[in-house]
Parts: sequence; structure tokens; C-alpha cells
Amino acid sequence: MLKYEPTSTSTSTSTTPANEAHDDAVPTGDPKPIVRRSRAKTIAMKRLTKEELRIGALLYPERSYWRPQARGECANVARPCPYVSCKYHLYIDVNPNTGSIKVNFPDREVWELGNSCALDVAEQGGITLEEVGEILNLTRERIRQVEVRGLMKLKDAGGDDLLAYLAKSAD
Repeated sequence: MLKYEPTSTSTSTSTTPANEAHDDAVPTGDPKPIVRRSRAKTIAMKRLTKEELRIGALLYPERSYWRPQARGECANVARPCPYVSCKYHLYIDVNPNTGSIKVNFPDREVWELGNSCALDVAEQGGITLEEVGEILNLTRERIRQVEVRGLMKLKDAGGDDLLAYLAKSAD
């Protein structure tokens, strides 16, 4: 049986001034930790059993209560917005076709959100893709893709004149 024995070609362990200068140039701090956001969780209505649906209906009966119907009605409501069922609320998204519910921030409660309404974010004005990603719990790349798709839809709907008008009013 062969046995590997490492051999050393250099027996000198002295450092030269050039090596010492190189060692000083290496950063000594810990690298910045990677912060990973928790992914959104989707609750598919098709996968719920009849018993789970019945229990949900008992725990949260359908009630008729006042909800804002227009932006003017909710502009002065306390923030974070308590109307999670509003289509502009950032905590959950409901797919109207399938009824599935997507909880955008499964690791947070509603009152822990910094921004709870998409209309409030729109009133802030222009922000970076990273900031939009933090608000919507999406990556910067996904926000860029949505932006490109939206601009293509605007171009198809109104042509270049509409895009020029929107670009001019944004400046």
C-alpha cells in the first residue's frame, strides 16, 4: 500500500518586508452577512379540506363593515393600514381567479410593516428598485422585470406619446 508523505521544497519560514506589506493590505474585518428575507407563502384554496374551510368560516365569519372604497376615504386612516382585505394592502395578495392567498411577509405581523399601502408608496415619489423590492418582499431583478412589462403595456396601450408624457411629468 502506498502512503502519501508531503514534501516541502522550501524550509525557510522568514518573511520579507514585501510579504509583510502584502499581509497588511488584506482586510481584517468579518465579511458582511447575507441577509435573506423569508419568502412569501401561498395558501391554495384547492388544497384546503372541507373541514379546514368550515373551521375558517366559524373562526372568521363574513361580516359587513365599513371599508374605504376610494383613496380619499383612506388617506387619513391610521398607519399601518388595518384594512388587510383592501386590494392595495401589501400584506396579502388574493388571486381572483383561483382564490389563493399569498402572504407576502409570513415572518411579520401586519402592524410591523413599515409601508402597508401601495398607494402610500406611490405618493412618496421615485424610489430605487432595491427599495421597492424591500417594500414588496421581492428581488431587485423581479421588480425590474415587472417594470419592463409595465412599460411595454403602456407603450402598446398609448404608444410612444404616452411614454414621453409620463417621462416628462416624472422629471
